[in-house]
Amino acid sequence: MKGRLAAALGGPVRARVIILLAVVLALNSADSGTIGAVAAPLEADLGISHAQLGLFATVSSGVGAVAAPIAGVLADRTARVRLLAITIAVWGASMVVGGLAPDYLWLLLSRITLGAAVAAAGPIVASLIGDLFAPGERAKIYGWVLTGELVGAGLALVVGGDVAAWLTWRAPFLGLAVISLALAATLWRLMPEPRRGGASRLPPAGGLRRRTGTDPARATILHEGVPPDRDRVLRDDPDKMTFWQAARYVLAIRTNRTLIVATAVGYFFFAGLRTFALLFALDNYNLSQGVVSLVIIPIGLGAVIGTLFGGRLTDRLVRHRHTKARVTVPAYAYSAAAVLFLPGLVVGQVWLSLIFFTLGACCLAAANPPLGAARLDIVPASLWGRAESVRTVLQLAAEAAGPIAFGFVADEFGGVAGRGSGLRDAFLVMLVPLLLNGLLLLRARRTYRTDVATAAAARPAAEPVSDRA
Repeated sequence: MKGRLAAALGGPVRARVIILLAVVLALNSADSGTIGAVAAPLEADLGISHAQLGLFATVSSGVGAVAAPIAGVLADRTARVRLLAITIAVWGASMVVGGLAPDYLWLLLSRITLGAAVAAAGPIVASLIGDLFAPGERAKIYGWVLTGELVGAGLALVVGGDVAAWLTWRAPFLGLAVISLALAATLWRLMPEPRRGGASRLPPAGGLRRRTGTDPARATILHEGVPPDRDRVLRDDPDKMTFWQAARYVLAIRTNRTLIVATAVGYFFFAGLRTFALLFALDNYNLSQGVVSLVIIPIGLGAVIGTLFGGRLTDRLVRHRHTKARVTVPAYAYSAAAVLFLPGLVVGQVWLSLIFFTLGACCLAAANPPLGAARLDIVPASLWGRAESVRTVLQLAAEAAGPIAFGFVADEFGGVAGRGSGLRDAFLVMLVPLLLNGLLLLRARRTYRTDVATAAAARPAAEPVSDRA
């Protein structure tokens, strides 16, 4: 099994790197998912409301949004692996404080430090993917890495909820703290620090090298003579740009603005789903904790399949000269997710709802890998860290707003019809921006090719000195 997985990922060295990056995102998502998994005993023990529960995620994401610009600059200018290891160690310490918190205020304060540490993960992981893997396979690699995000959230909901029921709501936090500290040590020892600009890429074993060594989308666009936008070609030295200069530049990229908004809306919905899915199933279907854990498993598997399929499908379409696939695939995926979630929320039979929820989760997750690859396509490589930090700020702001918005709407509707009905109505209301998100992404088809050509014409950065080989 281990050998087959390594072969699927392109060899043991690549497999180790991909798995480590996936575990980083898994822990990030697992911590947020744990809040949802232990929601019932946590609310009962501390005497808090849905809105107060949502505030945990809001504070963590909000602080992360403030810290992300610093993380982006460091990701472009320092040894990224060491930075990631240090922030994950801080992350683990914050979870220890949360697990030992004596009251609501202490637990809320622990989320502040946690949010600052989590902010570094997005820019660093994106920058490492860009430098370690060839452009022609980035959507697929993003699919593997983002699978960790889903697996972490799923395990948190399934295992975290059961552990909280058997022991205490504090136990999952302390368990994640131990895993985080072990991951920090492993990254420090085993993860390579690549040279910037692609000189340290890890090619796949065997005959895949020829197929993934170049970027077929960029090659096709340039071969067809698509001109760059001369007014927006990066001519300044990117190493001398301040964060705010870099932020203005990446936000001036029309496709990038659309992709950032689309990603933020997707995570807004996912953050609410992650926080309240377990409570919704418990209240709406009158299921026990153990049965709910079983129900969540196929939904999580659907999301994992969607993530892997979305990345592979996009790369295949690009190889067949569908150069806009990295924006059209997520557009259709978001719209399909909204359409599929709707009957799942309306029908009263749990097993029929499960089918629609699984398909909806598959489509929702399929949007993320091509979006990640598309963002790298349209931004000069020397600005990847800062560009991802800008995106992280807006994503974390959306994740901060998601749980508290879902909780507020659920509390308002629940005051009339009961808690379970309130959560169902909140999810129904939030399907509207998810559907519009797919329509918004279709606009990016008009600008994507020009922005790819513009990024290709950018001035490269001077090669920075790396701390590690």
